[in-house]
Amino acid sequence: MNELLVNEELKIEDMIYEIRGKQVMLDSDLAYLYKCKNGTKEINQAVSRNINKFPERFSWKLTDNESENLLVTICDQKGKIDRRGGKFKNPRVFSEEGVAMLATILKTEVADEISIKIMDAFVVMRKYISNSLVELK
Repeated sequence: MNELLVNEELKIEDMIYEIRGKQVMLDSDLAYLYKCKNGTKEINQAVSRNINKFPERFSWKLTDNESENLLVTICDQKGKIDRRGGKFKNPRVFSEEGVAMLATILKTEVADEISIKIMDAFVVMRKYISNSLVELK
């Protein structure tokens, strides 16, 4: 599979999860990729200021149950233990369309370049899933 690398160890494809039947990315992963100075706060503020550009099919906050299930999945995949401290807010996730919309409102130096890599990663994941389904038949 053609892997899109952010750095030597990090692949964008590994940041795409399936939730509610859609491929999505976490606000924290996007904040990291887009090099947001204030992390997820910057992303959530941008979404709040442009909420009409983010219908629920583009972006939504995870429920407590979805958040817990995702956390277990991530910890299992990476062999880590949950070390959340203090207040924990359920993450916001973005579908492929939501990521594209987010790129239009974020003002980071790498937004355009990273957005192209993310869109390519969604295409790679769709092809991978499609090929996996064909092999199962």
